[in-house]
Amino acid sequence: MLKVDNLNAKAFQELLLYFLRERFQENNLEIKYLVATNVYQWFIFDAQSFEKYFIQDKSLVQQFHDFAAGRLTGKKTDFFYREIAQPAIESIKSEITFTQFDIREYQTYLQSRETQDDKQLIVLYKLLSPEHLLKLPFANDSNSLDKKFYGELLHIIGLTEIKKANKKLIQRQTENKRNRGSLIEKAIFQLDSLDKISRLEKSEQYGENSEEQLFNVSLELVITWINRILFIKLLEAQLINYHKGDRCFAFLNWEKVPSYQELNNLFFNVLARKYSDRQGQEKDIFAKVPYLNSSLFEPTEMEQQTIFISNLTEEKMPIFSETVLKDSQGKKCQGEFNSLQYLFEFLNAYDFSSEGSEAIQEDNKTLINGSVLGLIFEKINGYKDGSYFTPGFITMYMCRETISRAVVQKFNDIKSWNCQNLEQLYDKITDKKEANQIINSLKVCDPAVGSGHFLVSALNEIIAIKSELKILLDRKGKTLRDYQVAIVNDELVITDDHGELFEYYPNNQECQRVQEAIFHEKQTIIENCLFGVDINPNYVKICQLRLWIELLKNAYYKQYESSMQCSYELETLPNIDINIKCGNSLISRYGLDSDLRQALKKNKWNIESYRNAVQIYRRTDSKPQKREMEKLIQDIKGNFRTTLQGTDPKKKKLRNLEYEVDDLVNKNQLSLFEETKAEKKS
Repeated sequence: MLKVDNLNAKAFQELLLYFLRERFQENNLEIKYLVATNVYQWFIFDAQSFEKYFIQDKSLVQQFHDFAAGRLTGKKTDFFYREIAQPAIESIKSEITFTQFDIREYQTYLQSRETQDDKQLIVLYKLLSPEHLLKLPFANDSNSLDKKFYGELLHIIGLTEIKKANKKLIQRQTENKRNRGSLIEKAIFQLDSLDKISRLEKSEQYGENSEEQLFNVSLELVITWINRILFIKLLEAQLINYHKGDRCFAFLNWEKVPSYQELNNLFFNVLARKYSDRQGQEKDIFAKVPYLNSSLFEPTEMEQQTIFISNLTEEKMPIFSETVLKDSQGKKCQGEFNSLQYLFEFLNAYDFSSEGSEAIQEDNKTLINGSVLGLIFEKINGYKDGSYFTPGFITMYMCRETISRAVVQKFNDIKSWNCQNLEQLYDKITDKKEANQIINSLKVCDPAVGSGHFLVSALNEIIAIKSELKILLDRKGKTLRDYQVAIVNDELVITDDHGELFEYYPNNQECQRVQEAIFHEKQTIIENCLFGVDINPNYVKICQLRLWIELLKNAYYKQYESSMQCSYELETLPNIDINIKCGNSLISRYGLDSDLRQALKKNKWNIESYRNAVQIYRRTDSKPQKREMEKLIQDIKGNFRTTLQGTDPKKKKLRNLEYEVDDLVNKNQLSLFEETKAEKKS
């Protein structure tokens, strides 16, 4: 058997012979790894190393061909090992790399029933996984779509994907395949029954006929509801994770939410209300569910004008033919399910909790992260024209290249330095608080924001740059010295000096310090640095959701006293929706260099008043104050429209010419242009 200090043993010589036979006699070009083991000891070599050191050795390859053809003095394998393999291995044995372990070293952890011992097995699980040994794509790669999740979610919603002119489009199921239990069919039925479309303001913007209008309005409503449900699922997974797998924190299930009315109550009477303001049985049933203060859990304008999820009727629907749900015998479920129960069971078949952490998946659930959800919603929302999702490796590269340069340039402009890169910048920085303020003054705007993927990559990149510059601070201004923040697979990964992934446990002071630091770092950057515009209002909602999900990943308990109800009070989420707006970024009502002071002067406001109103809106957890700030902001922006439009010299000239035309017509009672024959005849 091989040894770490003696690779040139018979087992390795035999491995080389088998490899050469596979490559040349079997013409196998898809070898990934070579493994030598005696059950206990394992030596694993990347096939690319064998390709480099042995296949490119023309003398060795010729000797192998001669040996295989029987042209050498010896024909037995021992001759090959001694005369050919041994000299070839001896010349490169100090250069070739490999992975080695002894399975007996893991025996204690393998036999232990303690979950904390599982951590010692994670590296072993990764090494022996199909993803590693067969070099397969990782299941929760943010660049890849989970087709099973996507297909069954479309089925539950009531949509289908078709291919048309090389584009994949989403549409309503064909009439013969529609089922009344799907979300969109129930929404369409209720909108039609209650005659909501005819009462909707500007209903024509939702389609050319009543069928189009019903579908488009229903889709907007369903996206709003699914956004909330998926966010709640991520929240539930976070809470269970924070409390070491305690299922008491699971609340999105058929037992606690047995109807659409109860789901509506969860949205608006639980998550949107402080614990002290909750009433009735909701106070007991959802005692461990925190108040979030997010605009996501406020009725939308569309809901106010049409229907809420509580209007949906209880219906059964057929289970998807390729469902992930299994019965007690491990076979695919068949038949029908109550539609809401089906949705809960479907979501429960996936793991929403493991992003940014390491854990052995005992039940082998597929991971679903924020990036995968963004990709799915971008596809659903691009149902008419197809979706254009920018993959994570592209947004990572774009953000790394542009933001790092922008940071260096910002410091050069403000401090009159002449740094060329982050390494030189690191050597110059002395005041870490000032350095944070300079980076926080960056502004990143995506003019066609879609699902917000680019903004999320920008958020991660800014935090990673701060970590690289060693200026990432906790809430007391102390550096997070013992932690490194890096971007892996388009996700923010935090590790300590031992290379261990950071995990948040509420009753641990150090965990609390790091979690609070990352949460408020994200909050500051989202509020001050990230902005987005999209012409499609559904994309705006999805982008807002993505940014809330990023904050949720680092949500923390404000107080942790296990005997008190307040132990379940999470830091509330800010109203970050104000930074993501619906609009057409290709046109403007007035020049970007217009003087805002004219509009503000009309109502005796100044820029600082506007900024304060925006800041209060973001941070307030008082609904009356939030509404007041909304009204104030709208009033100020209304003045932009009325006052600034009058300052455009071209528009002034146009109005003067219009007055001249009117004056000519009134004086002469004649048309400015000669009448056509048809006009004269008329």
